[in-house]
Amino acid sequence: MSITDTVPTRYWQTLEDGRVQCDICPRHCRLGEGQRGLCFVRAREHDQIVLKTYGRSSGFCVDPIEKKPLNHFLPGTPVLSFGTAGCNLTCKFCQNWDISKSREIDTLADSASPQALARVAQQTECRSVAFTYNDPVIFFEYAIDVAQACHAVGVKTVAVTAGYISPQPRVEFFRHMDAANVDLKGFSEEFYHRLCTASLAAVLDTLSYIKHETDCWLEITTLLIPGENDSEQELHALSQWIFDQLGPDVPLHFTAFHPDYKMRDKSHTPHATLIKAHEIARTTGLSHVYVGNVRDPVRGSTYCAKCGERLIGRDGYVITDYKLDAGGGCRNCGTRLGGVFDTAPGHWGARRVPVRMAS
Repeated sequence: MSITDTVPTRYWQTLEDGRVQCDICPRHCRLGEGQRGLCFVRAREHDQIVLKTYGRSSGFCVDPIEKKPLNHFLPGTPVLSFGTAGCNLTCKFCQNWDISKSREIDTLADSASPQALARVAQQTECRSVAFTYNDPVIFFEYAIDVAQACHAVGVKTVAVTAGYISPQPRVEFFRHMDAANVDLKGFSEEFYHRLCTASLAAVLDTLSYIKHETDCWLEITTLLIPGENDSEQELHALSQWIFDQLGPDVPLHFTAFHPDYKMRDKSHTPHATLIKAHEIARTTGLSHVYVGNVRDPVRGSTYCAKCGERLIGRDGYVITDYKLDAGGGCRNCGTRLGGVFDTAPGHWGARRVPVRMAS
């Protein structure tokens, strides 16, 4: 198969009225011949749902793993990152809108077969490949083929996702992922409906599934938007749900919003708001809470949940201190830190290196 071929997909059904329903996500787009789903990349052709962007990317880049953000997964190592076009959410505050909201195939200037991508990950000494920039749920088949190629050569895989995926494909998808950072956009159905045209309940189901039914390492990110999802009441509710349903050791990242896409009228998130969110989550009982998109070495570092020792010091994306033993335990008290760790941290730092590849 050519790497730019349109490829058949799974998870769809033909309805009694003749339309074909895509079942990859809870949106369940019902399509006539030639129509595309809201995500733009899944379409009906010849009475089936096909993926239009297999093997195509908006670009490849080597990033620090902390940028995903993942703080408990191979700290300090480089990750080969890429995305495609389109998205199955309509977030008005999207921070990658030029990619995720694109309706132009020409956006996808780069291409790579799964095997070529795995080979380049090896050549650039990346420990993992991340499906990011837009949601890998919508390029499900390509993501899984890449994951299988990566695992064949010892490279791990990371999904950066909104978690808006139907139950059946969810099982197959996360079976191939070693780590995931799920964007928990807010903590009310009203927020999800008004700003994302999606459902909070579906995302919470995905979070519970990843944590309790898979071996995929899980971290969560919430982008705090002034006046939208940053009230103390909502932050308490979000933190309490994570504590009760997922446990205290799931890392939670609060990140700063910047005005973009259809919410340019909003202000940047004040650092004080991130500090308050951090305080609320920690008071609720969460052990590992971080702030991001601002410089805050104290709240960007990792601490032992038992003795309070600083286990991984960070200044932005740079590792400044590392006090984990070979088994991922605190060198001070022996308490194991949840996550995936090497015997020593990587030293990639804050570099971001674009990569061009041949298929």
